[in-house]
Amino acid sequence: MQTIAFLGLGTMGSPMAVNLCKAGFTVYGWNRSAGKAEPLLAAGGRSAASVPDAVRDADVVITMLPDAPQVEEIAYGPDGVLAHARRGSLLIDMSTIAPHSSITLARVAAEHGIRVLDAPVAGGEAGAVDGILSIMVGGDTGDVEEARPVFEALGRTVTHCGTHGLGQTVKAANQLVLAINMQACAEAVVFLEKAGVDLEAALDVLSGGLAGSNVLTRKKPNFLRRDYTPSFTMGLHHKDMGIVVDTARAVGVALPLGGIAAQLVASAVARGEAGLDHSALLRGVELLSGYDRG
Repeated sequence: MQTIAFLGLGTMGSPMAVNLCKAGFTVYGWNRSAGKAEPLLAAGGRSAASVPDAVRDADVVITMLPDAPQVEEIAYGPDGVLAHARRGSLLIDMSTIAPHSSITLARVAAEHGIRVLDAPVAGGEAGAVDGILSIMVGGDTGDVEEARPVFEALGRTVTHCGTHGLGQTVKAANQLVLAINMQACAEAVVFLEKAGVDLEAALDVLSGGLAGSNVLTRKKPNFLRRDYTPSFTMGLHHKDMGIVVDTARAVGVALPLGGIAAQLVASAVARGEAGLDHSALLRGVELLSGYDRG
C-alpha cells in the first residue's frame, strides 16, 4: 500500500498529505480548487490534474472533504473514485460526515470491488501538521490493520470503533463534547472577567484542576486575546452539530446540553461568524451578558 491518492488539500488535508510523503508513501494530490498543491510538491509529492488521474494507480484513496455532498460527488460521479479506482483498492474517507452516509458509501463501493473505511479525525490543524491526530475508524478489521501504517503516519491514536459508520458516530460524540466544553469555557471567561478576576491567572488555576481540559489549554490564548483566527471554523462545527442532532434523533437519544450547544453554534453562524474559530462562542456569551470588554 505504497501509492496514495489524496483528494482534498485544504487546511487539514494538505499537512496530512505532506506527512504521508514524509513517511515514504508516494502521494498524488488533487484538490477541487487550484493552487493548493504547493506544500505537497515541496515535500516530494505529485499533483494530479483530475480525480481519475489521481486514483487510477493508487493502492489507497483518501478523501478529506467538507461534508457528505462533496464526498458523494467525488465518489459517485462519472469522473469519480468508484468509476476509476482499481478493484481491490481501499478508499479511506477521513472527512466528517453523517454515519448513514458512510454506510451507504461502503455498500455502493463494495459493488465496484472497492473496500471502504470511515476514518474521521480529531486534533485540528495543529494535530494535522504535527501528525498527532486522533483517528476513529469504522470498517472491517482486516482493512483497518492493512491501513494501519497509513494511519500511523497521520496520528498518534488510532482506534477501530467497529463496523462501517461507527467511526463517524464516535467523531460526532467528539464534536458534541467539544461544543459543550467550549461553551462552558466561554461562559467561565465572561463570568471571571465581569467579577474582576485576573483572567490569565484564573485560567491557569482551572487548567490545573478537575475543570482542566484540552479545550481550555488549547484555546486559552484565543480567549485571552480574543483571537478568532480559525484552526477549526464555527461553520464546520455547525455542520457537525447538525450530524450530532440528526444521529441522536435516529438512535433515540436525548441531548439536553447538546441541543443548547447546537443552537448557540447556529446563532453564531447566523450572526455572520461562520468563518471564525469556534472559540468565538465567547462572543455570544458577551452579547448575552451585555459585556463589552472595551
